[in-house]
Amino acid sequence: MKRRTMVKGFAAAAAVPAVGVALGSPASAATGSASSDSLVFDPAGYTELTTTITDTDGVAHEVVYHFYKAITYVAKPVDATYQSLNVSVPVKIDGTAVDATHAPILLANQVGGYMPSSTASATGIGGAMGPAGTISRQQLALAAGYVVVEPGARGRTLVDSSGTYYGTAPAAIVDLKAAVRYVKSNKGRIPGNVHRIVSAGVSAGGALSSLLGASGDSPIYDSYLKEIGAAEGSDAIFATGAWCPITDLEHADMAYEWNWGANALSSGSLVDRTISKELRTAYGDYLASLKLHAKGFGKLTVRNLDEYLVKTHLEPSATKYLAALSDADRATYLAANTFITWSGGRATFAWADFLTHVGARKKDAPSFDLFDLSSGENNLFGTGTTKARHFTLYSLRHESGSSARLDSDIPGKLDLMNTMHHLAGDANQNRSKHWWIRLGTKDSDTSLSVASNLGARLENLGDDVNTSYYWDAGHGADEDPGDFITWIGKVSGYRK
Repeated sequence: MKRRTMVKGFAAAAAVPAVGVALGSPASAATGSASSDSLVFDPAGYTELTTTITDTDGVAHEVVYHFYKAITYVAKPVDATYQSLNVSVPVKIDGTAVDATHAPILLANQVGGYMPSSTASATGIGGAMGPAGTISRQQLALAAGYVVVEPGARGRTLVDSSGTYYGTAPAAIVDLKAAVRYVKSNKGRIPGNVHRIVSAGVSAGGALSSLLGASGDSPIYDSYLKEIGAAEGSDAIFATGAWCPITDLEHADMAYEWNWGANALSSGSLVDRTISKELRTAYGDYLASLKLHAKGFGKLTVRNLDEYLVKTHLEPSATKYLAALSDADRATYLAANTFITWSGGRATFAWADFLTHVGARKKDAPSFDLFDLSSGENNLFGTGTTKARHFTLYSLRHESGSSARLDSDIPGKLDLMNTMHHLAGDANQNRSKHWWIRLGTKDSDTSLSVASNLGARLENLGDDVNTSYYWDAGHGADEDPGDFITWIGKVSGYRK
Protein backbone atom coordinates (compact mmCIF):
# COMPACT_ATOMS: atom_id res chain seq x y z
CA MET A 1 0.00 0.00 0.00
CA LYS A 2 1.19 3.48 -0.84
CA ARG A 3 0.79 6.05 1.91
CA ARG A 4 1.46 9.77 1.50
CA THR A 5 2.40 12.01 4.39
CA MET A 6 3.24 15.64 3.77
CA VAL A 7 5.79 16.91 6.31
CA LYS A 8 7.26 20.39 6.27
CA GLY A 9 10.85 20.45 7.53
CA PHE A 10 12.03 17.32 9.28
CA ALA A 11 9.10 16.25 11.43
CA ALA A 12 8.35 12.56 11.89
CA ALA A 13 6.81 10.74 8.94
CA ALA A 14 4.33 7.91 9.05
CA ALA A 15 6.00 4.53 9.31
CA VAL A 16 6.41 2.51 6.13
CA PRO A 17 6.65 -1.29 6.24
CA ALA A 18 10.09 -2.45 5.19
CA VAL A 19 10.39 -4.41 1.99
CA GLY A 20 11.99 -7.83 2.41
CA VAL A 21 12.98 -9.40 5.70
CA ALA A 22 11.44 -7.78 8.76
CA LEU A 23 13.69 -6.30 11.38
CA GLY A 24 14.54 -8.93 13.98
CA SER A 25 17.18 -10.37 16.23
CA PRO A 26 20.49 -11.58 14.84
CA ALA A 27 19.76 -15.12 15.92
CA SER A 28 16.40 -15.38 14.18
CA ALA A 29 17.48 -13.53 11.06
CA ALA A 30 20.58 -15.61 10.50
CA THR A 31 18.51 -18.79 10.09
CA GLY A 32 16.44 -17.36 7.24
CA SER A 33 16.71 -18.75 3.71
CA ALA A 34 17.54 -16.77 0.60
CA SER A 35 14.56 -15.59 -1.43
CA SER A 36 14.70 -13.72 -4.71
CA ASP A 37 11.44 -11.99 -3.77
CA SER A 38 13.06 -10.47 -0.68
CA LEU A 39 15.55 -8.60 -2.89
CA VAL A 40 12.96 -6.97 -5.15
CA PHE A 41 12.43 -3.29 -4.47
CA ASP A 42 8.80 -2.15 -4.28
CA PRO A 43 8.48 1.17 -6.16
CA ALA A 44 5.13 1.82 -4.46
CA GLY A 45 6.38 1.35 -0.89
CA TYR A 46 7.11 4.98 -0.13
CA THR A 47 5.95 7.85 2.02
CA GLU A 48 5.76 11.19 0.21
CA LEU A 49 7.41 13.96 2.21
CA THR A 50 8.02 17.66 1.71
CA THR A 51 10.97 19.47 3.19
CA THR A 52 12.76 22.78 2.82
CA ILE A 53 16.50 22.57 2.10
CA THR A 54 18.70 25.64 2.14
CA ASP A 55 21.68 25.27 -0.17
CA THR A 56 25.21 26.56 0.44
CA ASP A 57 24.34 29.85 -1.27
CA GLY A 58 21.59 30.42 1.28
CA VAL A 59 18.77 29.73 -1.18
CA ALA A 60 15.86 27.74 0.22
CA HIS A 61 14.30 25.01 -1.92
CA GLU A 62 11.06 23.17 -1.34
CA VAL A 63 11.64 19.52 -2.16
CA VAL A 64 8.94 16.87 -2.46
CA TYR A 65 10.41 13.38 -2.33
CA HIS A 66 9.52 9.73 -2.00
CA PHE A 67 11.04 8.16 1.11
CA TYR A 68 11.55 4.39 1.30
CA LYS A 69 12.44 3.32 4.81
CA ALA A 70 14.52 0.47 6.27
CA ILE A 71 14.59 -1.88 3.29
CA THR A 72 16.59 -5.02 4.04
CA TYR A 73 19.18 -5.39 1.28
CA VAL A 74 20.24 -9.01 1.78
CA ALA A 75 18.21 -12.22 1.71
CA LYS A 76 19.86 -13.76 4.79
CA PRO A 77 20.56 -10.86 7.15
CA VAL A 78 22.59 -11.41 10.28
CA ASP A 79 20.88 -8.35 11.76
CA ALA A 80 18.39 -6.52 9.56
CA THR A 81 18.39 -3.58 11.98
CA TYR A 82 21.72 -2.67 10.41
CA GLN A 83 21.58 -4.46 7.07
CA SER A 84 18.91 -2.18 5.67
CA LEU A 85 18.86 1.04 3.70
CA ASN A 86 16.74 4.11 3.06
CA VAL A 87 16.07 5.59 -0.36
CA SER A 88 15.03 9.18 -1.06
CA VAL A 89 13.89 10.16 -4.55
CA PRO A 90 13.07 13.78 -5.48
CA VAL A 91 9.84 14.20 -7.44
CA LYS A 92 9.35 17.97 -7.28
CA ILE A 93 11.78 20.83 -6.57
CA ASP A 94 10.47 24.38 -6.13
CA GLY A 95 7.19 23.36 -7.71
CA THR A 96 8.76 21.79 -10.82
CA ALA A 97 8.39 18.07 -11.42
CA VAL A 98 11.61 16.07 -11.36
CA ASP A 99 12.34 12.85 -13.21
CA ALA A 100 15.21 11.16 -11.35
CA THR A 101 15.38 8.15 -13.67
CA HIS A 102 18.83 9.06 -14.95
CA ALA A 103 20.10 10.98 -11.92
CA PRO A 104 23.30 10.04 -10.07
CA ILE A 105 22.85 8.00 -6.90
CA LEU A 106 24.60 9.22 -3.76
CA LEU A 107 25.36 6.24 -1.50
CA ALA A 108 26.06 7.97 1.82
CA ASN A 109 27.15 5.80 4.73
CA GLN A 110 27.14 7.22 8.25
CA VAL A 111 29.64 4.87 9.85
CA GLY A 112 31.87 6.35 12.55
CA GLY A 113 34.61 4.54 14.42
CA TYR A 114 33.77 1.29 12.62
CA MET A 115 30.68 1.24 14.84
CA PRO A 116 27.32 -0.15 13.68
CA SER A 117 25.11 2.20 11.68
CA SER A 118 21.35 1.84 11.35
CA THR A 119 18.74 3.58 9.21
CA ALA A 120 15.80 1.97 10.99
CA SER A 121 14.78 4.99 13.07
CA ALA A 122 15.15 7.65 10.37
CA THR A 123 12.05 9.67 9.51
CA GLY A 124 13.37 11.39 6.41
CA ILE A 125 16.52 12.38 4.54
CA GLY A 126 19.64 12.02 6.72
CA GLY A 127 21.07 14.58 9.10
CA ALA A 128 24.33 16.52 8.99
CA MET A 129 27.53 14.57 8.36
CA GLY A 130 29.88 17.53 8.46
CA PRO A 131 30.45 20.05 11.26
CA ALA A 132 27.52 20.56 13.61
CA GLY A 133 24.83 22.77 12.15
CA THR A 134 25.85 22.37 8.51
CA ILE A 135 23.58 21.02 5.81
CA SER A 136 24.22 17.38 4.95
CA ARG A 137 25.46 16.04 1.64
CA GLN A 138 22.33 13.94 1.41
CA GLN A 139 20.07 16.99 1.65
CA LEU A 140 22.10 18.94 -0.89
CA ALA A 141 22.08 15.97 -3.25
CA LEU A 142 18.31 15.64 -2.97
CA ALA A 143 17.86 19.36 -3.65
CA ALA A 144 20.07 18.94 -6.74
CA GLY A 145 17.74 16.25 -8.07
CA TYR A 146 19.89 13.24 -7.20
CA VAL A 147 18.69 9.98 -5.68
CA VAL A 148 20.03 9.37 -2.16
CA VAL A 149 20.63 5.91 -0.70
CA GLU A 150 21.63 5.67 2.97
CA PRO A 151 22.83 2.17 3.87
CA GLY A 152 23.21 0.87 7.38
CA ALA A 153 25.98 -1.59 8.19
CA ARG A 154 27.08 -3.89 10.98
CA GLY A 155 29.84 -2.62 13.24
CA ARG A 156 32.53 -3.88 15.58
CA THR A 157 30.62 -3.59 18.90
CA LEU A 158 27.70 -5.83 17.97
CA VAL A 159 27.55 -8.96 20.14
CA ASP A 160 24.84 -11.59 20.40
CA SER A 161 23.48 -13.42 23.43
CA SER A 162 26.23 -16.04 23.23
CA GLY A 163 28.95 -13.39 23.43
CA THR A 164 29.89 -13.64 19.75
CA TYR A 165 30.93 -10.46 17.97
CA TYR A 166 29.15 -10.38 14.63
CA GLY A 167 30.08 -6.95 13.28
CA THR A 168 33.88 -7.16 13.26
CA ALA A 169 35.97 -7.08 10.07
CA PRO A 170 35.00 -7.41 7.30
CA ALA A 171 31.28 -7.07 8.12
CA ALA A 172 30.92 -3.34 7.39
CA ILE A 173 32.48 -3.38 3.93
CA VAL A 174 30.64 -6.58 3.03
CA ASP A 175 27.37 -4.91 3.98
CA LEU A 176 28.09 -1.81 1.91
CA LYS A 177 28.94 -3.98 -1.08
CA ALA A 178 25.68 -5.87 -0.58
CA ALA A 179 23.83 -2.56 -0.52
CA VAL A 180 25.39 -1.60 -3.86
CA ARG A 181 24.44 -4.97 -5.33
CA TYR A 182 20.87 -4.52 -4.11
CA VAL A 183 20.59 -1.13 -5.77
CA LYS A 184 22.08 -2.38 -9.02
CA SER A 185 19.92 -5.51 -9.07
CA ASN A 186 16.87 -3.25 -8.84
CA LYS A 187 17.74 -1.17 -11.87
CA GLY A 188 14.52 0.31 -13.22
CA ARG A 189 12.71 -0.18 -9.93
CA ILE A 190 14.89 2.13 -7.85
CA PRO A 191 15.06 5.45 -9.73
CA GLY A 192 18.51 6.73 -10.63
CA ASN A 193 21.42 5.70 -12.80
CA VAL A 194 22.96 2.57 -11.28
CA HIS A 195 26.06 3.19 -13.41
CA ARG A 196 26.60 6.51 -11.61
CA ILE A 197 26.69 5.48 -7.94
CA VAL A 198 28.87 7.80 -5.84
CA SER A 199 29.81 6.79 -2.29
CA ALA A 200 30.46 9.17 0.61
CA GLY A 201 31.69 8.71 4.17
CA VAL A 202 33.69 10.32 6.97
CA SER A 203 36.54 8.92 9.13
CA ALA A 204 36.01 5.15 9.34
CA GLY A 205 33.10 5.79 6.98
CA GLY A 206 35.58 7.56 4.71
CA ALA A 207 37.84 4.54 4.84
CA LEU A 208 34.91 2.29 3.95
CA SER A 209 33.88 4.64 1.15
CA SER A 210 37.39 4.56 -0.32
CA LEU A 211 37.55 0.79 0.16
CA LEU A 212 34.22 0.39 -1.60
CA GLY A 213 35.55 2.46 -4.48
CA ALA A 214 38.87 0.65 -4.74
CA SER A 215 37.62 -2.93 -4.37
CA GLY A 216 34.75 -3.05 -6.85
CA ASP A 217 33.95 -6.66 -7.82
CA SER A 218 36.97 -8.06 -5.99
CA PRO A 219 36.47 -11.82 -5.58
CA ILE A 220 37.97 -11.85 -2.07
CA TYR A 221 34.57 -10.78 -0.70
CA ASP A 222 32.46 -13.33 -2.59
CA SER A 223 32.10 -15.91 0.16
CA TYR A 224 31.06 -13.27 2.68
CA LEU A 225 28.49 -11.82 0.29
CA LYS A 226 27.09 -15.25 -0.49
CA GLU A 227 26.79 -16.03 3.21
CA ILE A 228 24.42 -13.11 3.82
CA GLY A 229 22.42 -13.61 0.63
CA ALA A 230 23.61 -10.56 -1.27
CA ALA A 231 22.18 -10.02 -4.72
CA GLU A 232 24.16 -11.45 -7.61
CA GLY A 233 26.03 -9.00 -9.79
CA SER A 234 28.46 -6.11 -9.56
CA ASP A 235 29.36 -4.04 -6.49
CA ALA A 236 31.61 -1.63 -8.41
CA ILE A 237 30.77 2.06 -8.06
CA PHE A 238 31.39 5.04 -10.33
CA ALA A 239 32.94 7.61 -7.99
CA THR A 240 34.13 7.94 -4.40
CA GLY A 241 33.98 10.68 -1.80
CA ALA A 242 36.17 10.15 1.29
CA TRP A 243 36.62 12.61 4.15
CA CYS A 244 39.54 11.99 6.54
CA PRO A 245 39.63 8.29 5.70
CA ILE A 246 40.97 6.18 8.58
CA THR A 247 42.40 3.41 6.44
CA ASP A 248 45.62 1.41 5.88
CA LEU A 249 45.33 0.28 9.50
CA GLU A 250 48.28 -2.12 9.57
CA HIS A 251 50.58 0.80 8.77
CA ALA A 252 48.65 3.50 10.62
CA ASP A 253 50.86 3.46 13.73
CA MET A 254 53.96 3.93 11.59
CA ALA A 255 52.39 6.74 9.59
CA TYR A 256 51.15 8.48 12.72
CA GLU A 257 54.61 8.57 14.32
CA TRP A 258 56.20 9.76 11.10
CA ASN A 259 53.72 12.65 11.05
CA TRP A 260 53.07 13.53 14.68
CA GLY A 261 55.95 11.86 16.53
CA ALA A 262 57.57 15.17 17.49
CA ASN A 263 54.35 16.60 18.92
CA ALA A 264 53.50 16.30 22.60
CA LEU A 265 50.21 15.05 23.97
CA SER A 266 47.67 17.53 25.30
CA SER A 267 49.11 16.92 28.77
CA GLY A 268 52.40 18.37 27.52
CA SER A 269 54.28 15.09 27.82
CA LEU A 270 55.98 13.32 24.92
CA VAL A 271 55.09 9.77 24.00
CA ASP A 272 57.62 6.98 24.55
CA ARG A 273 60.51 8.05 22.33
CA THR A 274 61.76 4.53 21.65
CA ILE A 275 58.38 3.33 20.47
CA SER A 276 57.85 6.45 18.40
CA LYS A 277 61.25 6.14 16.74
CA GLU A 278 60.85 2.44 15.95
CA LEU A 279 57.49 2.98 14.32
CA ARG A 280 58.65 6.07 12.45
CA THR A 281 61.70 4.19 11.12
CA ALA A 282 59.53 1.29 9.95
CA TYR A 283 57.39 3.68 7.93
CA GLY A 284 60.29 4.36 5.59
CA ASP A 285 60.34 0.81 4.29
CA TYR A 286 56.58 0.75 3.87
CA LEU A 287 56.47 4.05 2.00
CA ALA A 288 59.23 2.85 -0.32
CA SER A 289 57.25 -0.32 -1.03
CA LEU A 290 54.31 1.75 -2.32
CA LYS A 291 56.47 3.11 -5.16
CA LEU A 292 54.57 6.39 -5.25
CA HIS A 293 55.69 9.15 -7.60
CA ALA A 294 54.75 12.81 -7.77
CA LYS A 295 55.52 15.45 -10.34
CA GLY A 296 58.47 17.56 -9.25
CA PHE A 297 59.41 15.11 -6.48
CA GLY A 298 60.09 11.82 -8.21
CA LYS A 299 59.70 8.80 -5.95
CA LEU A 300 58.13 9.66 -2.61
CA THR A 301 60.23 8.60 0.37
CA VAL A 302 60.50 9.66 4.00
CA ARG A 303 63.18 12.10 2.83
CA ASN A 304 60.80 14.15 0.68
CA LEU A 305 57.32 13.23 1.92
CA ASP A 306 57.17 16.19 4.28
CA GLU A 307 58.09 18.63 1.52
CA TYR A 308 55.60 16.94 -0.80
CA LEU A 309 52.83 17.39 1.74
CA VAL A 310 53.78 21.02 2.35
CA LYS A 311 53.98 22.02 -1.32
CA THR A 312 51.17 19.86 -2.68
CA HIS A 313 48.56 20.12 0.06
CA LEU A 314 49.39 22.32 3.04
CA GLU A 315 50.63 25.56 1.46
CA PRO A 316 47.79 25.56 -1.11
CA SER A 317 45.37 25.02 1.78
CA ALA A 318 46.77 27.94 3.76
CA THR A 319 46.86 30.10 0.63
CA LYS A 320 43.20 29.45 -0.11
CA TYR A 321 42.24 30.18 3.48
CA LEU A 322 44.21 33.41 3.71
CA ALA A 323 43.16 34.67 0.29
CA ALA A 324 39.52 34.41 1.33
CA LEU A 325 40.03 36.67 4.36
CA SER A 326 39.65 40.42 4.34
CA ASP A 327 42.91 42.38 4.37
CA ALA A 328 42.43 43.21 8.04
CA ASP A 329 41.61 39.64 9.08
CA ARG A 330 44.52 38.29 7.06
CA ALA A 331 46.92 40.69 8.71
CA THR A 332 45.62 39.68 12.13
CA TYR A 333 46.01 35.98 11.36
CA LEU A 334 49.53 36.40 9.98
CA ALA A 335 50.56 38.45 13.00
CA ALA A 336 49.45 35.60 15.24
CA ASN A 337 51.08 32.96 13.01
CA THR A 338 54.46 34.36 12.08
CA PHE A 339 55.72 31.01 10.78
CA ILE A 340 53.79 31.74 7.56
CA THR A 341 55.37 33.93 4.91
CA TRP A 342 52.73 35.67 2.78
CA SER A 343 54.13 36.96 -0.50
CA GLY A 344 52.65 37.39 -3.94
CA GLY A 345 49.34 35.97 -2.75
CA ARG A 346 50.95 32.70 -1.59
CA ALA A 347 51.62 31.18 1.80
CA THR A 348 54.91 29.39 2.44
CA PHE A 349 56.27 27.73 5.57
CA ALA A 350 58.40 24.86 6.84
CA TRP A 351 57.11 21.42 7.87
CA ALA A 352 58.58 21.67 11.37
CA ASP A 353 56.89 25.03 11.93
CA PHE A 354 53.60 23.62 10.69
CA LEU A 355 53.82 20.78 13.25
CA THR A 356 54.40 23.33 16.00
CA HIS A 357 51.38 25.28 14.75
CA VAL A 358 49.13 22.21 14.97
CA GLY A 359 50.21 21.57 18.53
CA ALA A 360 49.13 18.60 20.63
CA ARG A 361 48.72 15.22 19.02
CA LYS A 362 45.49 13.41 19.84
CA LYS A 363 46.76 9.86 20.24
CA ASP A 364 49.49 8.10 22.20
CA ALA A 365 52.02 5.69 20.69
CA PRO A 366 51.06 3.33 19.24
CA SER A 367 47.90 5.06 18.16
CA PHE A 368 45.83 2.28 16.58
CA ASP A 369 47.05 -1.19 17.59
CA LEU A 370 47.26 -0.42 21.30
CA PHE A 371 49.37 -2.64 23.52
CA ASP A 372 46.44 -3.18 25.90
CA LEU A 373 44.00 -3.99 23.06
CA SER A 374 41.73 -1.10 24.05
CA SER A 375 41.36 0.70 20.71
CA GLY A 376 38.38 0.54 18.41
CA GLU A 377 40.65 -0.93 15.77
CA ASN A 378 41.66 -3.77 18.11
CA ASN A 379 37.94 -4.46 18.51
CA LEU A 380 37.49 -4.27 14.72
CA PHE A 381 39.76 -7.29 14.33
CA GLY A 382 38.09 -9.27 17.09
CA THR A 383 36.60 -12.63 16.22
CA GLY A 384 34.06 -14.98 17.72
CA THR A 385 33.87 -14.36 21.46
CA THR A 386 37.27 -12.61 21.41
CA LYS A 387 36.53 -8.90 21.59
CA ALA A 388 39.89 -7.54 20.44
CA ARG A 389 43.11 -8.73 18.83
CA HIS A 390 46.43 -7.32 17.71
CA PHE A 391 46.71 -6.79 13.98
CA THR A 392 50.36 -5.67 13.73
CA LEU A 393 53.42 -7.71 14.57
CA TYR A 394 54.96 -4.71 16.29
CA SER A 395 52.30 -4.44 18.99
CA LEU A 396 51.83 -8.18 19.30
CA ARG A 397 55.55 -8.83 19.82
CA HIS A 398 55.89 -5.89 22.19
CA GLU A 399 53.44 -7.69 24.44
CA SER A 400 54.06 -11.36 23.69
CA GLY A 401 57.71 -11.67 22.64
CA SER A 402 59.67 -11.73 19.40
CA SER A 403 58.47 -15.18 18.36
CA ALA A 404 54.77 -14.32 18.47
CA ARG A 405 52.74 -14.71 15.29
CA LEU A 406 49.56 -12.99 14.27
CA ASP A 407 46.47 -15.17 14.14
CA SER A 408 46.36 -16.89 10.75
CA ASP A 409 43.25 -15.04 9.55
CA ILE A 410 44.57 -11.54 10.31
CA PRO A 411 46.54 -10.97 7.05
CA GLY A 412 43.47 -11.81 5.01
CA LYS A 413 41.25 -9.58 7.15
CA LEU A 414 43.71 -6.72 6.68
CA ASP A 415 43.52 -7.12 2.90
CA LEU A 416 39.74 -7.06 3.10
CA MET A 417 39.85 -3.77 5.03
CA ASN A 418 42.69 -1.89 3.32
CA THR A 419 42.03 0.35 0.32
CA MET A 420 45.70 0.29 -0.68
CA HIS A 421 45.65 -3.50 -1.09
CA HIS A 422 43.34 -3.10 -4.07
CA LEU A 423 45.49 -0.38 -5.64
CA ALA A 424 48.79 -2.26 -5.48
CA GLY A 425 50.55 -3.70 -8.51
CA ASP A 426 48.29 -3.62 -11.56
CA ALA A 427 45.43 -2.48 -9.29
CA ASN A 428 41.81 -3.46 -9.45
CA GLN A 429 40.48 -2.48 -12.87
CA ASN A 430 36.90 -2.24 -11.59
CA ARG A 431 37.71 0.49 -9.07
CA SER A 432 36.16 3.95 -9.12
CA LYS A 433 37.95 6.24 -11.53
CA HIS A 434 36.77 9.51 -9.93
CA TRP A 435 37.82 10.48 -6.40
CA TRP A 436 37.02 13.33 -4.01
CA ILE A 437 39.38 13.29 -0.98
CA ARG A 438 39.24 15.78 1.90
CA LEU A 439 41.10 16.22 5.21
CA GLY A 440 41.61 18.92 7.84
CA THR A 441 45.21 20.07 8.36
CA LYS A 442 44.80 19.85 12.15
CA ASP A 443 43.33 16.35 12.03
CA SER A 444 45.62 14.35 14.31
CA ASP A 445 43.19 11.43 14.47
CA THR A 446 45.33 10.04 11.67
CA SER A 447 48.48 10.83 9.70
CA LEU A 448 48.10 13.46 7.01
CA SER A 449 50.06 11.10 4.77
CA VAL A 450 47.29 8.47 4.68
CA ALA A 451 45.03 10.58 2.45
CA SER A 452 47.98 11.92 0.44
CA ASN A 453 49.30 8.41 -0.23
CA LEU A 454 45.86 7.35 -1.41
CA GLY A 455 45.60 10.35 -3.71
CA ALA A 456 49.14 9.92 -5.07
CA ARG A 457 48.56 6.24 -5.84
CA LEU A 458 45.32 6.98 -7.66
CA GLU A 459 46.98 9.74 -9.65
CA ASN A 460 49.80 7.34 -10.56
CA LEU A 461 47.11 5.00 -11.87
CA GLY A 462 45.68 7.78 -14.04
CA ASP A 463 42.46 8.31 -12.11
CA ASP A 464 40.63 11.62 -11.78
CA VAL A 465 41.53 12.79 -8.25
CA ASN A 466 40.26 15.93 -6.53
CA THR A 467 42.12 16.33 -3.24
CA SER A 468 41.99 19.28 -0.86
CA TYR A 469 43.04 19.88 2.75
CA TYR A 470 41.01 22.29 4.91
CA TRP A 471 43.31 24.75 6.66
CA ASP A 472 43.18 24.65 10.47
CA ALA A 473 40.25 22.22 10.38
CA GLY A 474 40.02 19.16 12.57
CA HIS A 475 38.63 15.67 12.21
CA GLY A 476 35.46 15.27 10.19
CA ALA A 477 35.54 18.71 8.57
CA ASP A 478 33.56 19.35 5.39
CA GLU A 479 33.91 22.93 4.22
CA ASP A 480 32.78 22.57 0.62
CA PRO A 481 29.74 20.25 0.54
CA GLY A 482 28.13 22.23 -2.27
CA ASP A 483 31.23 21.78 -4.41
CA PHE A 484 31.03 18.03 -3.89
CA ILE A 485 27.46 17.97 -5.20
CA THR A 486 28.52 20.05 -8.21
CA TRP A 487 31.45 17.68 -8.75
CA ILE A 488 29.11 14.69 -8.82
CA GLY A 489 27.06 16.34 -11.53
CA LYS A 490 30.18 17.12 -13.55
CA VAL A 491 31.91 13.73 -13.41
CA SER A 492 28.65 11.83 -13.92
CA GLY A 493 27.73 13.93 -16.94
CA TYR A 494 24.37 14.76 -15.37
CA ARG A 495 25.12 18.48 -15.05
CA LYS A 496 27.54 20.26 -17.37
